[in-house]
Amino acid sequence: MLARLKKLLSDPSAEPVKADSDEKKIATAALLIEAALSDETYCDDERAMVSAVLKRHFDLTDEEVTAVVTEAEVAHGKADQILHFTRAVKETVEIDDRVQIIEMLWEIAYADGVISDYEANLVRRICGLIYVDDKDSGGAKKRVMTKLKIAQ
Repeated sequence: MLARLKKLLSDPSAEPVKADSDEKKIATAALLIEAALSDETYCDDERAMVSAVLKRHFDLTDEEVTAVVTEAEVAHGKADQILHFTRAVKETVEIDDRVQIIEMLWEIAYADGVISDYEANLVRRICGLIYVDDKDSGGAKKRVMTKLKIAQ
């Protein structure tokens, strides 16, 4: 599975390939890990939050989410930038699901109740890279703030 994701990401001349759902989950999880790492730490609480968001979004079992997060951590650790993951998402995930990914990123970014300039910039940058417009991103952000009861 990881090999297919690497192949998809490393061969720019290859025709777009429809990734299987595991590859989409791994790319999504890697982006969530990047958001969790925005403060340069990735503790057990942040890993648990990434797992919870993935579990809820993809309707995963505990074993499935553990496998996805573990593979995403390995892939993220080997990657030198997020472009590999954003490209996989952009090329294989429908726009409505990409908006949901942005919502998941906002949720990770707002996990502590506040958002830093770096976290906001990261989510905006990912929006551009996966072709989610400002209106959809703003709507996702508002939904997360309402859900987390953060003053708007």
